Amino acid sequence: MTRVAIVAALPGELKPLVRGWPHSTRNGIDFWAQRNEEEEWIAACAGAGQAAATRAFAALEDGGPIDLVFSIGWVGALRSDVAPGSAHNVAGVIDARTGERFRCDAGAGDTWLVTSPRVADEPEKRRLAETYDAALVDMEAAAIARLAAMRAIPFYCIKGVSDGLSENLPDFNRFISSSGTFRLASFIFYVIPRPWYWLSLLRMGENSKKAARNMAQALCDFLDERVSIRERNGHPNRTN
Repeated sequence: MTRVAIVAALPGELKPLVRGWPHSTRNGIDFWAQRNEEEEWIAACAGAGQAAATRAFAALEDGGPIDLVFSIGWVGALRSDVAPGSAHNVAGVIDARTGERFRCDAGAGDTWLVTSPRVADEPEKRRLAETYDAALVDMEAAAIARLAAMRAIPFYCIKGVSDGLSENLPDFNRFISSSGTFRLASFIFYVIPRPWYWLSLLRMGENSKKAARNMAQALCDFLDERVSIRERNGHPNRTN
C-alpha cells in the first residue's frame, strides 16, 4: 500500500481536501485519514513553524513508513505578479535560517519558496525575494523537506497564496505561541478597534478559502498522474 503523508500548519489549509475523512486529535495534533485498497492518505497539522511541522511529521511516521510526503499550506507572495488565491507546485524550498536548499522531486513546478522563522511583512518579503530569488514564503516547508531528504522519501510541496505582497496586515507573529498555536481570541480583540486592517483581513480570508480549494485540486490532480490515488469515477474530495 502506498502511504502518502500530508503535513500542514492549520486545519483550514486542509479543509477542502479532508472533508468527510475520519478525524482525530492526539497530543495537540489534528489527524485525518482516507484509504482504498492501494493507497492511504494521512494528513496532520500541529501549528505554525518548523518545530510544529516536525511534530506533525513524526506523528504520521509513528503510524508506519511513509512513501511520499507533501508540505501543504498557505503562503505569502514575494512578488506582485503572484496572485492571491492561486496554488503553486513548488520546485524547491530554501531555509532562510540556514541557507539550505531542497529540490522537490521530479514533476514539480518552477516556483521557489523560502521558509522564514516569522510571518513576513512587506519589507521582509521584499528582502527575502531579493536575497533568495523566491516567489513564496512560509514557515514550515523546509522542516518537511529536510526530514524527507534524511529518509530518502520523495518530497513535494503545494502551496496556496493567502496574501499578496503589499497587503496591510497586522503583525501575526505576536499571536503565535511558542508551540505554533495561533491565539485567535487575542487576535480578534486586537483587530476589533483597528478598522484599518479590516478590509485586508477580509480579502485574506477570501483568498485563503480560494487557495485551500486550489491546493486540494492541485494535489489530487498531481497524485492522479502518479499513483492513481483516487478513483477515476469521482473521488469524494474532488473539488470541481
